[in-house]
Amino acid sequence: MAQEENIVSGMAGRYASALFSLAREGQQTDQVAAALKTFGGMIAESPDLERLVRSPIFSAEDQVKALGALLDKAGISGVAANFIKLVATKRRLFAIRDMIADYDKLNDSYRGVARAEVTSAAPLSDAHVAALKDALKGVTGGKDVEISVKTDRSIIGGLIVKLGSRMVDGSLKTKLNAIRTRMKEVG
Repeated sequence: MAQEENIVSGMAGRYASALFSLAREGQQTDQVAAALKTFGGMIAESPDLERLVRSPIFSAEDQVKALGALLDKAGISGVAANFIKLVATKRRLFAIRDMIADYDKLNDSYRGVARAEVTSAAPLSDAHVAALKDALKGVTGGKDVEISVKTDRSIIGGLIVKLGSRMVDGSLKTKLNAIRTRMKEVG
């Protein structure tokens, strides 16, 4: 538990730690992670669900009742569904996204996985993604790396890589802005 507390902190971290301990006891850490990811995606896609989760206007009973139907429809059950309903009952549903993020950190640490976000100007080939994974594996001390890639044409070229709290911005846009700034200083 002490290691878990080092990874996450605060109210959301305590809830995530408790859920992770329960999921680990039942050997369901990955299933719970998948269910939480599904629920997080549902929140992101539905303004009505976002309002239900964030608004203090809805009573805990209303939230639990509405969530019960939504979770059943989404196929979320067991430990994850009970956790989400408990969070609603305790009037902490507003922090569910932080709880999901903290749970993911705990599960990644348990599995020995690091996550990286990569932004590129154009879609990356499978070979490029594999090469990035290998390069980042060396940086993480041999951990497996899961990469999420997004495309942003405004960076013109190059890559922006976020790995944990570290970020490397090798985008052409940033380099051009740096040159522009240096030229203004000289002129």
